Amino acid sequence: MFYIYVMYFDHKNTEIALIGAGIMSATLGVMLKQLMPDCHISIYERLNRSGAESSDAWNNAGTGHSAYCELNYTPRIDGEVDISKALTIAEQFEVSKQFWSFLIDIGCMPGSASFIDGIRHMSFVEGDENVKFLHERFTKMKANPLFQDMIYTEDRTLIASWLPLMMEGRKGDSKIACTSNPLGTDVNFGSLTRNMIQFLDEQEGVDVYMGHHVKDLTRLNNGQWMIELQDLVSKEEKKDIADFVFIGAGGGSLILLEKSDIPEAEGFGGFPVGGQWLRCTNPEVIQQHDAKVYGKAAVGAPPMSVPHLDTRTIDGVRSLLFGPYASFSTKFLKQGSFTDLFLSIESHNIWPLLSAGAKNLPLTKYLIEQVFLSEEERFEELEKFYPNANSGDWELVQAGQRVQVIKKSPKGKGELKFGTEIVTDQYGTLSALLGASPGASTSVSIMLQVIEKCFPENFSSEEWQHKIKEMVPSFGQKLNENPSLLREIRNFTSLKLNLG
Repeated sequence: MFYIYVMYFDHKNTEIALIGAGIMSATLGVMLKQLMPDCHISIYERLNRSGAESSDAWNNAGTGHSAYCELNYTPRIDGEVDISKALTIAEQFEVSKQFWSFLIDIGCMPGSASFIDGIRHMSFVEGDENVKFLHERFTKMKANPLFQDMIYTEDRTLIASWLPLMMEGRKGDSKIACTSNPLGTDVNFGSLTRNMIQFLDEQEGVDVYMGHHVKDLTRLNNGQWMIELQDLVSKEEKKDIADFVFIGAGGGSLILLEKSDIPEAEGFGGFPVGGQWLRCTNPEVIQQHDAKVYGKAAVGAPPMSVPHLDTRTIDGVRSLLFGPYASFSTKFLKQGSFTDLFLSIESHNIWPLLSAGAKNLPLTKYLIEQVFLSEEERFEELEKFYPNANSGDWELVQAGQRVQVIKKSPKGKGELKFGTEIVTDQYGTLSALLGASPGASTSVSIMLQVIEKCFPENFSSEEWQHKIKEMVPSFGQKLNENPSLLREIRNFTSLKLNLG
């Protein structure tokens, strides 16, 4: 018999283990240390650097996902453009910016907020049907306070002034359209993560262990968790005991979740999807583009594969990327093992995996086509965005590795889940995060959900509610329903994060 004791934690004695030193664990760690200053936190990371997998700047788009430009967040449903997902993501990104502003106040960030820069977020489409879609999307979004700064145009001259690279050499007279939002951002999630992990490492009662591989998780009879580890440098085998475990190991979370043997993990599977970029090597070309421009995804493409021509600032250096192109590996992490996919397959998820594959043949077809793209075919995709591109100015680089979550439906079949899944045991002693997009951009809202699920009594207490509102001033209120509060919050975070 297990004890339902999480909601009665003694903060002074609570042992917390965070597996993975990425953006999610870092965010949760800072939050819990603010809410429970006397708790003890152990962070275990397999690599020798924090934020080096999915959170690393070269392994993700760096887009502060706020639904300003991502057309996949506003699909047509029954003939109508649905902006409900866009509203949720935009609201959640405003929450993230508030928490990041709080990090500056508590000294978590050295100097200014060097991990985030303001940059226009733009959508670009071509052809009558796509232009009609973009205008309908714009009309619906513009009516909401979250998107009131968005601009729509079909004026080629204006678009050329914004996007000279994309318009120079563009032939034909087909209709084009563009939306632009000046409130967009570029975020170095790797830098943000490392700042938070370093801050945690300097706090009393926090231990950060790099180069430590978690081999197994076992629930003990008293409700605690035993974590079996190996120090990858010394090869020493270790054990730790925790009251609460969070698995934030990116693509590696699924295998660790299965090791926990919690019933809530049954039916979950995953399929790895890698990414590649074309990276510009010509400084003159890089300086001519100053926006994140997203187009429409190919039929069957996963959400993380929406094509975009993307200005990035990474560690103070300006870059230009195009992609991503999908790639395939049986690894669940960029620095994972080729056995990851096979180790994740168990009796409880074989049928969901097979049925999801059969039901999503366009995705399977898309991934196969992407894997076998020639160098010339990749470049043709770039030319659709940048007609005068010179192949000698671009190099192919490997981006991150993601795991597409497959979840068993009530009928027992598999469903692809394109968002983020939080899997928590019934006692609130273990929580794992599965999924990718929009991921890091909404990490603060996701971690607040984890805290609410796993510490329900504490979460609703006056003490915790007050502290959460210190971290996120708009907590408990809907910004898309309160224009004056939205303006106040945006002015505050723009000033604090130096976004202009």
